[in-house]
Amino acid sequence: MFELKPLSREAIPKALEKADRYRLLNEPAEAESICMDVLAAEPDNQRALVTLILALTDQFGQQRFSVGDNRCEEFVARIRDEYERAYYAGVVCERRAKAAYSRQRGGAMAYEWFREAMGWYEKAERLRPAGNDEALLRWNTCARIFQHNRDLQPTEEPSVEPYLE
Repeated sequence: MFELKPLSREAIPKALEKADRYRLLNEPAEAESICMDVLAAEPDNQRALVTLILALTDQFGQQRFSVGDNRCEEFVARIRDEYERAYYAGVVCERRAKAAYSRQRGGAMAYEWFREAMGWYEKAERLRPAGNDEALLRWNTCARIFQHNRDLQPTEEPSVEPYLE
């Protein structure tokens, strides 16, 4: 197969700018590939991790080719800052919820993902730096989605009939 060509450390800042640009152009697989190159050169590059997570989640629900194996949780765990780790865990869950919702038009799976996202946003809100309300804004978006999409419901617990002798 093909051996990947390594990215030089000097090229990393421009490569990350290009990854951001590809995301804006709705070409997340290209952004994902660039971030993987950056992480191969600098495994702890926090900007590359965040951009990679966003590029991966941009692809949720799309039927496209793959350039990676979509391990969002692994990349989120590598984010050093506790606030950002909680915030981006919420983003991953929220985007999974939206993908599930668009595939199934409602359903318990989307409900659970949205609720998990809201839990992460609440954690991030407690950890946030002064003046940073990003997590609160994302939580409100999820709440509004519930308000306007009544078909988002939790799984109903099966009722158990008592055994009669």
